Parts: sequence; structure tokens; C-alpha cells
Amino acid sequence: MLSVRVWRPTTPALLAAMVAAAWPAAALPNADAVVAADGSGDFASVQEAISKAPMRTGRGDPRWVILVKPGTYRERIHVQRERGNVLVMGEDSITTTIVFGLHANLPGEDGKPIGTFRTPTVWIDGDGMEWRNLTIANDAGPVGQALAVRVDGDRVSFRGCRFLGWQDTILLNRGRQYFADCLIEGHVDFIFGGGTAWFDRCTIRCLKDGYITAASTPDGTPHGFVFADCTITGDDDVKAYLGRPWRDFARTVFLRTEMAAVIRPEGWHDWDKPQAHHTTLYAEHRSTGAGARPESRVSWARQLGHDEAMALTPAAVLGGADGWNPAAE
Repeated sequence: MLSVRVWRPTTPALLAAMVAAAWPAAALPNADAVVAADGSGDFASVQEAISKAPMRTGRGDPRWVILVKPGTYRERIHVQRERGNVLVMGEDSITTTIVFGLHANLPGEDGKPIGTFRTPTVWIDGDGMEWRNLTIANDAGPVGQALAVRVDGDRVSFRGCRFLGWQDTILLNRGRQYFADCLIEGHVDFIFGGGTAWFDRCTIRCLKDGYITAASTPDGTPHGFVFADCTITGDDDVKAYLGRPWRDFARTVFLRTEMAAVIRPEGWHDWDKPQAHHTTLYAEHRSTGAGARPESRVSWARQLGHDEAMALTPAAVLGGADGWNPAAE
């Protein structure tokens, strides 16, 4: 078996929480295709199963369901736009891992570095996709930008998944995304991009000094990243910012989030862009824990009032023109 270097929770309590958060297999639909690394399924690779899925792009079409049996799948996956209406599910995220190890400084065919955007282990272009009970990892380590997942599709959801990496673990490039009961690990800008995303009850683990988010919300977009009822954790010697603006109109909000002492008192960094003080929306509501220090936050961040916070729901943030509300599914 290939040796895979991925980052797993380091405390029994966090590991237990992740197992408990996995979406139970009994609640999952029957599979149209089975992937098994040992060859006992219909396919031996996740990419092969996705490539054989029917081209169902309409929201009224039933999702094609792929069950991934426990194992380590060392492969890169690209979901083309025509095959987005697919559910990929594992039995649990601890034993089912999709992993690869590209990073931005590796040379491409032209001899030049491949850059950040070409490094993802999983790249999702298709709309309406869902992933459950899986680990998606980039095991390149602390060597620069190395994506575990890149999402360009709309209405993409992840439930009970783990995302493991260091720098730039998750790129939400555009579209709307929903994360429920997930673990996300990283070091620098490890949740970033211009998408609109809701994070429900997720555990955010900071591996080293750095920045959790780097939103690039387009000007005029009402919502960027919203974290609700989440937990931020890390080792005692780690110090991290909640976010910094990749682009000047970054929007990031934390609602009712428990923050360990890893969060710096000032909370937010401006990436040496003083003009962003007037254009970003960086806000919190009812943060708790040793890292919740509203009196010490930077002056250009906000504490939301009760009514403002209550107006932020998955339906309000993700609904768009089609009324998408994955939290109700």
C-alpha cells in the first residue's frame, strides 16, 4: 500500500467528534456504482466512476450515486460541468481518503511552476454535486500553495467530510457551496476565493501561525463566507487571524463560533491594504472561547447586532434566484 502523509486530528476528543459528525450510512441512498480500491467494486478509482456517470445536469434529474468503499485513493479528480449532478459518498471520512500531492512550485511541461490553481486533488466544475463522509487531502506539506479541493460549480455541498492540507486547502472560486459537520485543516489562507459559502457546525483547525480565510468576494456580491456554530481550534503555540482580504471587497462572518486562544486578539488582518478597511465586511456575532475578544478586534471589523445576525441563514445567504437551501435537504 502507498504511504500517504495526511494530517489527522491529534486529540481523541476531536477524532471522536469527527466520527460522530459523519453522516450515517443508513441515511444514504442506494448506490448506482461502487468504487473499491481492492477491485471488488464496479470501479477501482473515483475518477473512473465519475467519468462513467450519466450527463444529468438538470435540477429535476435524480443524482447519480457513487459509493466509495474504505481505502486510500491516490488520484486527481476532475468533475466536468456536464456531470455535476452526482453524489459521491464514503462510509465514513476517517477510513476513506482521496489524496494527491501537487503544489504550486512544481514545474509544468513548459518548465515553469504550475501555479496554485492547477494543484487541486479534487476539481469540481459541475453544478449540483454533493460529497459525503470522505477525506479530501493534499499531502504536499508546508511547501507553498497546494489545494485539496477547487470548486467552480454552483450548488455544491459537502457533509461529514475532512479537508486536509497546509496552504490554500480549499479554493471556492465561484458559485455557492455548503459545508456541514466538516473538518478543515490548514495554515495560510486555507479557505479562500470568490464563492459564497455557508459553513455549518464545522471544525476549523489551525496547524501553524497564519490566516484562516482569504475571501475575494466580487464587488456587489451580498455574501461571501459565513461560519455558523463552528469551532476553531489548534495547538497552544499557534496564532492565527480569522481572515485577510485577497480582494478589497472580501466578506466573511462568524456566527456563534467557539474560538480557541489560537485566534489573535485583533482578529483580522488587512494584508497591508488600508483601502480595504472601507470596503470589506469582516464581522462576528456571539463568538465564545479564549479567542473571542470583541474589545480587542481591529476598528474596521464589526460586531453584528441580533437582528443582523438572525437575518443570516443558509436560505438567505445561498438562496439566490433559485431558492437553494441545502440545510433543509
